[in-house]
Amino acid sequence: MVVTQSVRFSNANAKIERLENVESLRPYLGNGKEIYSFDLLSGHSCPFAHDCLSKAIQALDGKRTIQDGKNTKFRCFSASQEVQYTNVYNLRSNNFEALRGLKTVEEIAYVIEAALPDNAGIVRIHVAGDFFNIAYFKAWLQVIANNPDTLFYAYTKSVPYWIQLRNEIEALSNLVLTASRGGKYDRFIDEFELREAIVVFSELEAKTLGLEIDHDDSHAADPSKRHQSFSLLIHGTQPKGSDAAAALTALKGLGSYSRKKA
Repeated sequence: MVVTQSVRFSNANAKIERLENVESLRPYLGNGKEIYSFDLLSGHSCPFAHDCLSKAIQALDGKRTIQDGKNTKFRCFSASQEVQYTNVYNLRSNNFEALRGLKTVEEIAYVIEAALPDNAGIVRIHVAGDFFNIAYFKAWLQVIANNPDTLFYAYTKSVPYWIQLRNEIEALSNLVLTASRGGKYDRFIDEFELREAIVVFSELEAKTLGLEIDHDDSHAADPSKRHQSFSLLIHGTQPKGSDAAAALTALKGLGSYSRKKA
């Protein structure tokens, strides 16, 4: 197989670095193993995004602006990062362009696995981006199957692909998936009783829903919690005048929101 494209994994951000402190995940991080993420361009690679759809749009002069979807209720924090940081935008854009140009599952898997760090103990698939087509999803399943000693986890709104690949996914003990509510196919979350994460605007809302708040990705990553739904507090830059912006202002410095976010 001759494939010239290349992609890059990223070092753990401040939030997912805290997985090092989760007792149940320490077996994945012994002997110099580390935490990484693999990211794509937000929004552009998210075919089923709805409530959080936002994109960084780059003009010919290189200037970037945020573009929210017509139904956006809260802005994607990673799209805001891509507007603010050129190196972040370039890495994610390059990854996306490299992979979406490939034709087969085997080619995509080859490129991803070639870039996977040798010391990867835990990998978050997509701090930014999502499974943009079923071949890309299948490629990840192949990579995960080939690396049984590495823990992979992901949030996704690509629920139709999850349903189509459910048998293959359930056979992988080192993959933990979470359906991200707020997409175009939320009805499948309910129909197939998938574990989910819900963005909430307050701690009271989470309590009312009966969901714990995941502050450090431990709910998302821990295989022992793979059937437990949870919530995420609204974060990141939000559109002025929106309900999300008002909620963010109300949360600043209060309770658990005073913890460092990533």
